[in-house]
Amino acid sequence: MSATHSAVVKLPVGADGMIVGDYVPAAGDFAVVWVHGFGSHRGGEKAAEVRAACAARGWPFAAFDFRGHGDSPGSMLDLRASRLLEDLAAVRDLLADRGRTRLGLVGSSMGGFAAAWFTRRHPADVVGCVFLAPAFGFLERRWNSITDAERADWVRTGRRRVKSEWVDVDVGYGLVEERADFTPEKLTAGWATPALLFHGCADDVVPDTDSLNFLRAVAFPDVELRLLKDGDHRLTAHKTTIADAAGSFFERLS
Repeated sequence: MSATHSAVVKLPVGADGMIVGDYVPAAGDFAVVWVHGFGSHRGGEKAAEVRAACAARGWPFAAFDFRGHGDSPGSMLDLRASRLLEDLAAVRDLLADRGRTRLGLVGSSMGGFAAAWFTRRHPADVVGCVFLAPAFGFLERRWNSITDAERADWVRTGRRRVKSEWVDVDVGYGLVEERADFTPEKLTAGWATPALLFHGCADDVVPDTDSLNFLRAVAFPDVELRLLKDGDHRLTAHKTTIADAAGSFFERLS
């Protein structure tokens, strides 16, 4: 199978879960993994650009839908940070079984949060990260942006509606119940993995301060932030520039 043709993989995860994704095989022990955002899926325009950049360089590429997203079964009511990391660990294990033991992660929004925390907990598996509008304050922001009455209702009912231009879903209280374990301060403490961040100054979903604060807090020197003045949260208009830069970044590390 050539590097431009992918296989759809159904991967067991957890006690009885499954995630569905694409795997593009190629030679070598290095592979790039696309990590999508909240309410999104593996098949977006930015993912396609990153996949093309990998194909041009002869790198394996993988992109899986988190449980409850895209083609993967499950409910958004069960979404929580620890499950995101469990899904990524299953992808890591799949790639390791196929000889791809050195990973480059490209995470968008919630996917940036998940990719960062996976890297923080499994630094030996990840050679570098590219973050696109990373929602490092993903859990805290959801909790802190609502009123005391709304918080009490979330605790009481176990669910809260999240509605935006792109999604309209109910999430469970478990999503924010873990927030003390996934603070930005804990993420940056001891961070030691090369990272390239992109953030739009016109992002009205995840403020660029998430990326700026990460850059300022991390002591590790090989971390770069590129601010895009006209960039919105999706950064689709900059997809080619981002994919090319990600390719160059990983070339240096792979």
